[in-house]
Amino acid sequence: MLTRKQHDLLTFIDKRLAADGVSPSFEEMKDALALKSKSGVHRLINALEERAFIRRLPNRARALEVLRMPEVRENNVVQGDFAKARREPANDVIEVPLHGRIAAGLPMEALESDRSLSVPAALLGPGDHYALEVSGDSMIDAGIFDGDYALVKRCDTARDGDIIVALVDNSEATLKYLQHEKGMIRLDPANATHRPQHYLPSRVKVQGKLAGLLRRYN
Repeated sequence: MLTRKQHDLLTFIDKRLAADGVSPSFEEMKDALALKSKSGVHRLINALEERAFIRRLPNRARALEVLRMPEVRENNVVQGDFAKARREPANDVIEVPLHGRIAAGLPMEALESDRSLSVPAALLGPGDHYALEVSGDSMIDAGIFDGDYALVKRCDTARDGDIIVALVDNSEATLKYLQHEKGMIRLDPANATHRPQHYLPSRVKVQGKLAGLLRRYN
């Protein structure tokens, strides 16, 4: 299914490609959707790519290709996947391992645990998942807050712009945007008061990609 923001971004990209053959810049997409930061554009692009509405063309700057457009009703409400999802039961719950706390700030030790977390199945796609409790405020502009539960899909590779669990020096883990820069790994926060972290590639292992969030309201 597509959210309204995802649909608006897809439409904007499609119109720009049709008009001049070049996809808009992230800054233009941010302004068009009235987003506060480009990290929001990254999340929308990743979501559209995962759902096979767009793809990134390798070795080309600003290279996006629209693969398909969603169907719409006469009142412009997105249908297709969304309409199907509304008919499916939403109360299925699965248990995922809860592996301690992860820093959304400076790296901290990732604690192993034998606890589990009950998660609505609709939040997770295919694959193996686990959960981590977020500690810190460095990802607040990406909507990730202290005390949230990060739902993570296990993987050992990721693309630039993905929010990943990065294991540093085999001992400390952090939740950050992944970027490759001049032979280094750059882990970017989503908070202007925090600085990016730079590491040699040999020091960083991808432990998974962010798949969703759970938040408690006390």
